[in-house]
Amino acid sequence: MFKSLLINKVENHYAALLAEVAESELPEGDVTVDVDYSSINYKDALAITGRGPIVRHFPMVPGIDFAGTVSASAHPDYQAGDKVLLTGWGVGEKQWGGLAEKARVNGDWLTPIPAGVSSKHVMAIGTAGFTAMLCVDALLNHGVKPEDGPILVTGASGGVGSIAAMILSSMGYPVTASTGRPEEASWLYKTVGVNDIINRSELSNPGKPLQKERWAAAIDTVGSHTLCNACAGVRYGGIVAACGMAQGMELMGNVAPFILRGITLKGIDSVMFAKEKRAGIWLKALHHLPLAKLESISAVYPLREAINVAEKLLNGEIRGRAVIQCR
Repeated sequence: MFKSLLINKVENHYAALLAEVAESELPEGDVTVDVDYSSINYKDALAITGRGPIVRHFPMVPGIDFAGTVSASAHPDYQAGDKVLLTGWGVGEKQWGGLAEKARVNGDWLTPIPAGVSSKHVMAIGTAGFTAMLCVDALLNHGVKPEDGPILVTGASGGVGSIAAMILSSMGYPVTASTGRPEEASWLYKTVGVNDIINRSELSNPGKPLQKERWAAAIDTVGSHTLCNACAGVRYGGIVAACGMAQGMELMGNVAPFILRGITLKGIDSVMFAKEKRAGIWLKALHHLPLAKLESISAVYPLREAINVAEKLLNGEIRGRAVIQCR
């Protein structure tokens, strides 16, 4: 038996609880992992609380990422004792996930943890940090340089936003943070390293199709009107990397920024990101995000508190990363 967060739905009653689960209940897979750490991402919080249609198969163990030690393997790339991590691939949505003491998955979905790096370190980065690094990488590949001007990061108090801002700051880019939590200003300036802060209300309502060219590029974790306004305010030839939908899925924009300023809108998906490219992104993230730095923007909670943490995250009461210690 092992402890696990379990979501079930019986006669339209949706509930998440901490349960004891038999190892025989684990799904099919060629690698079994003793999970050390997982985390609560925005998608996890939606799944655990039932506020979003993330989970469609029940019962389900949530947790879209995890890190731990292989306890059994029939996969040629892994053997017992190997340190591994997983993000994406539908785990925690369609396949039992990482908010448990054990997980069993397809070994092709795993990424080896580099030597000398802990499970705690990679989960302090987690899906949010992996996604943030993909966003930053998109800007770099577009040719955006620090001297080009400020980079807008929306949802900057959240997991993806705070890590994206921290990475950019560490690379010498000036960062403008958009947040709805003015009480986090000191933390954003001193800990995350942003240069300027704007209230999210400046971006969250419908705006003009073309606005003042304020930013060299943008990373948007919010969607909806915020994404449209980010596009409208990016300078000629700039890029917007879009990876989230905290405000909404709709995109009610205008072609003007694209055909008059030549900007690029780059969609970022970390779930199905190519396996062969993942290790490189992780090495970049680990380089820019040493554990000592991550500890200033993350907090660790025991598995028994995961449901409460999910509620707090959706209520805007969690800043940075929420790491879950599973054993």
